[in-house]
Amino acid sequence: MNKIVVFGSTGMTGRSVVEAALKQGLQVRAFVRDPTKLPEELKSQVEVFKGDVLEPDSVVNAVEGMDGVVIALGTNGNLDPTSDLSEGTKIIIDAMRMKHVKNVSACVSAFLFYEPEKVPPRFHAITKDHRRMFEALRDSGLNWVTVFPPHISDDPSRDIIVEINPEKSPGRCISKYDLGKLLVDALSQEKYYKSILGVCNVPQ
Repeated sequence: MNKIVVFGSTGMTGRSVVEAALKQGLQVRAFVRDPTKLPEELKSQVEVFKGDVLEPDSVVNAVEGMDGVVIALGTNGNLDPTSDLSEGTKIIIDAMRMKHVKNVSACVSAFLFYEPEKVPPRFHAITKDHRRMFEALRDSGLNWVTVFPPHISDDPSRDIIVEINPEKSPGRCISKYDLGKLLVDALSQEKYYKSILGVCNVPQ
């Protein structure tokens, strides 16, 4: 794994993915709608690729020549009904097939461990799109890894628990730094392929 493209690279999780990949010496293509949202200290270290995840041509061009893909799409806190995350994911999957890129990791949500009626009402709409996003990856035929994180914090990195295909989340919180690193690491860990990962920081 030498070259990766990160979709959603200006969000909290995506930025942590970019930073983790750079620390590992990977070449990073940061897919962004608005390059001004990428911190200046990162711009000089990555290939900035301006595009829209809902525009197939730009996604195909972004995926070309890559060894792996990280999907860290978000809504910037907007919880209104949307299909952008799942539609964007489907477009990424199609582009990966076209360009023969096999490995993809994606950040989804620990609410997918819940029965739908137990998801807090304000998260119903976004969780439905996260489920569509997960289903698209599950059915893609790619080497997919979906991480279902609990609350994502700004806490410093520390030891983590990773469970493969658990029935529930192993904990309540994960540092964005540890989540970003896991999304990068998962691309080259065959034991994680075609799996759901439950993750949390070890309780202090």
